[in-house]
Amino acid sequence: MQPLIDHARSFREQSAERPEEFARLAKGQSPQVLFITCSDSRIVPALITGARPGELFELRTAGNIVPPYASQQPTSEAATIEYAVEVLGVTDIVVCGHSHCGAVGALVRDEDLTAVPAVRDWLAHATPRPEGAVGDPAVAEAVQGHVLTQLLRLRSYPCVEKRLAGRELRLHGWFYEVHTGSVLAHDAQSDSFKAL
Repeated sequence: MQPLIDHARSFREQSAERPEEFARLAKGQSPQVLFITCSDSRIVPALITGARPGELFELRTAGNIVPPYASQQPTSEAATIEYAVEVLGVTDIVVCGHSHCGAVGALVRDEDLTAVPAVRDWLAHATPRPEGAVGDPAVAEAVQGHVLTQLLRLRSYPCVEKRLAGRELRLHGWFYEVHTGSVLAHDAQSDSFKAL
């Protein structure tokens, strides 16, 4: 924890060297991309994309799960998606899964999650259950299929559906390889993930 505290203390000094940038951020945000990814600490969207403050609107959930849309029971995730699309006017949404995902791995291996009931109940939103090789520690195939399922789920959100119909929004499926740093993107024509 101490290195994080030390950096936070020195951050103000570093930011004082760029007063225009921070003054601009104080006036508001106008990100063009909603980046939905896993809560996993190894995934750092700004590091992967090179985004500066204010360029990405992030939604992080265990297993990068987009829950089903339910207007009668709004969720934090639905509110974040709706705000990004309707208020901020993002033009792109990226769902980024990653190799070695503990959430998807637990589903593929049908692990007993009774000791963590909130996790178990959250992962129940990952329907259909991702399929892949049980022995693959990277769970690459399962995560890639899971990303596509989340993109389909996004399409059921009224705000997303409306903006897609008006050609004002694009959806992207990405797969980040933790062990190599490579990013693959889903190619609709070949229905496969290819290097960016």
